[in-house]
Amino acid sequence: MVQHDSHSNSSETQQGDLDMRHLRAIDVHAHYGEMRRDLFRRASMTDLELSFISGNAEEVVERARWANTEFTIVSPCLGIQPRGSADAVAGNQEAQQVVGNTNGLLQWVIVHPQQQETYRQAERMLESSNCVGIKIHPEEHTYPIVDHGRTLFEFAARHRAVVLAHSGDERSLPMDFMPFINEFPEVSLILAHLGNGGRAAGDPSLQVRAIQASRHGNVYTDTSSARSILPKLIEWAATEIGPERILFGTDTPIYFAPAQRARIDHAALPDHQKLLILRENAVALLKRHGTDIHDHAVHKGAKL
Repeated sequence: MVQHDSHSNSSETQQGDLDMRHLRAIDVHAHYGEMRRDLFRRASMTDLELSFISGNAEEVVERARWANTEFTIVSPCLGIQPRGSADAVAGNQEAQQVVGNTNGLLQWVIVHPQQQETYRQAERMLESSNCVGIKIHPEEHTYPIVDHGRTLFEFAARHRAVVLAHSGDERSLPMDFMPFINEFPEVSLILAHLGNGGRAAGDPSLQVRAIQASRHGNVYTDTSSARSILPKLIEWAATEIGPERILFGTDTPIYFAPAQRARIDHAALPDHQKLLILRENAVALLKRHGTDIHDHAVHKGAKL
């Protein structure tokens, strides 16, 4: 991956003077695209409800602006749905073009272990300045991570990549990732959806317990979950694993990005921990894997 830049709120900011609302965040977990009845697994949702959780790239960037977010890292709905039969190849092709033409967006390239062309796409796209790492989704792609984790993480290790993984449901239990990530310390893993213990419910501790079981300090979680609105969840996680292991994510357009941002702005955490979660953790993690956000904003001209 080529190295990338941003002006910004770096750790050089005087933390005692911070107003979190003025801090430009990095959203590590987002999507764009249309949710249709024939694509979305929650068939009981009405067309009106599906319209609420859809959003094209321009809408995603607009909501990011409202949430004072500098970069939003997306994967396309087209590459994830319909459940069990998504065309990840077409999704990656679309995302490469959409992200390249949209200021404020960066890309996760989707790797689907049952669609071999996605590995070849990832090899090419990870060299792009707009692509920061790999996205995997065992639930929507309907494969157990225990069956395909070794192949996926061996590939990620060859490219020294960061991997964003849906987690918390039956095929993607956080602890099931640990044998693979513990074997490949050159990979970093983001266990998405802090608090998700299955269908945005269940045991809220799964991601935290998995991080505690990791060996190399290379496992993180993100806040892109409906469970984030639970009082004390994020604060509890910060106490258990440290704020350094938590990244800001919204799952936009499914959730309203400014509301997810407000949850961190008003968390019962000291400002320096909010700074880590909203921005600095992502900046450091992405730089470790070849994407320099500070460089990227100059070259791509993010306009938020």
